[in-house]
Amino acid sequence: MDAEVIVLGAGIVGLATALQVQAKGRSVLLVDKGEPGAATSFGNAGIIERASIYPYAFPRKLGDLFRYAMNRETDAHYHWSALPKAAPWLVRYWAASSRHGHEGAMRAALPLIENCLSEHEPLIAAADAGHLLRRTGWIKTFRDPGKLAEESAAAERIRPFGLDIAFLGPEELAAAEPHLRPGLAGGIHFKDPANIADPQELSRAYLRLFEKRGGRFLQGEAMTLHRHGAEWCVRTIEGHAHARDVVVALGPWSPDLVRRLGYDLPLGVKRGYHMHYAPQGNAVLNHTLYDGDGKYVLAPMLKGIRLTTGAEFADRDAPPTPVQLARVEPKARAFFPLGDRLEKDPWMGSRPCTPDMVPVIGPAPRDPGLWFAFGHAHHGLTLSAVTGRLIAEMIAGEDPFCDPTPYRADRF
Repeated sequence: MDAEVIVLGAGIVGLATALQVQAKGRSVLLVDKGEPGAATSFGNAGIIERASIYPYAFPRKLGDLFRYAMNRETDAHYHWSALPKAAPWLVRYWAASSRHGHEGAMRAALPLIENCLSEHEPLIAAADAGHLLRRTGWIKTFRDPGKLAEESAAAERIRPFGLDIAFLGPEELAAAEPHLRPGLAGGIHFKDPANIADPQELSRAYLRLFEKRGGRFLQGEAMTLHRHGAEWCVRTIEGHAHARDVVVALGPWSPDLVRRLGYDLPLGVKRGYHMHYAPQGNAVLNHTLYDGDGKYVLAPMLKGIRLTTGAEFADRDAPPTPVQLARVEPKARAFFPLGDRLEKDPWMGSRPCTPDMVPVIGPAPRDPGLWFAFGHAHHGLTLSAVTGRLIAEMIAGEDPFCDPTPYRADRF
C-alpha cells in the first residue's frame, strides 16, 4: 500500500498529474471515492482551449452589472440564498477583474495556456485515445454585425500570441456549418484549440494508461489524509496508504480537505449544466459553436450534440436548478435543428474558481510533501496535463518549465 506519491482526486487534473508524476519514475497511487472522470470532468464543452488567452472576468460596467443583478441572463444565474456566503469571494473576483488585474491574470496563466495542448498530445497518443481528438477548433457566431466587429477586434488583439484565427462572413460560415439557421452576420474561427469528443472517455483512457504503466487506482476517502511521521497517510478500501508526497487535486472539493489541514484558501464555485440532443433529420454539426448572442455552447460529441450553459453561482451541494438550460434550449433550437433530448435529466457539475482567475499549483506553504493542484475554473480539461507537468517537475526537484510563483497558495 505504499507509494512514493499519492494523488487525491481522479478527475482529469488528478489523472493527468498522476501520469506526469509517473513519467518521472515515481510510483503513484491514485485515490478517489468515486469513479474516475465522473464528476466535474464529465461535463464540459470538450475543448482544450489553447486560444483562451484571457480568463473569464467579472463584469465591471454598470450596465452589465445591472443586467446580471436582474438574474434573467442566460450566461449567469445565481441563488439568492448563496449570496451571503459567496459575497466575499465575489468582491475579490470583481476587484481582480480590473484592467490591471485581468492583464496580470492573463500573464500569469499564459505559460500554462501556451503549453496546454502540447502536453496533452503525447498522453492522448500513448493512451490510444486519438479517436477522441478533433482538430477543428471552435467558432463564435453573431447575428449582430456590430457585436461581430467588436469581438473581431478583440480576437485581433490576441492573434500575436501565436494563434490562427479566421474571420468568417455569412457565406463562409454557412459553408462551414450548412445546417445553421440563416440570418447570421458571421463568425470567428479559433483554429488552435483541439476538441475531445467524449471528456469522460478521455479520463478513462488516461486511467488505463496509468494502470498499464504500473499505477494503482483505489477508492478511498481523501478527508482522512493526515501526517504519519515523515509520511502522509490516507484510508482506502484496501487499508491505509502512505507516501512521502501527496497531491490534492480534488477540484471543487479541495477546500474541504485543505481547510482541515489549516489552509483557508478563497475557492469559489461556478456550477454548470449540459444536455445531449439528437440532430433533426440529416443535420450535422461540424464544429463546436459558441452562440455569442444566446451565450451557450453546442458541441458535437459521441453521445450526441451537447448543449452547455454558462455559470450558476450557488452552493456547491445545493440541488440542481437548470434554469439556464431552460432559457437557452429554445435559443439553441432556433440556431440549429436539435431533435429530442437524449437524457432524462440535465447533468450538473461544479467548477473550482479562485478570485484572481489563476489556479493554485505548487507546494503547501507549511507542510513538506503536500502539493496543491486545483482552482482551474473553466479550464480543468485544458490545463490538466500542463498542471501535471509543473507538479511533476517540482516533486522531482527539477527546474520547472515556467516560474511557478504566480500559482503559489500563499499569494492570498
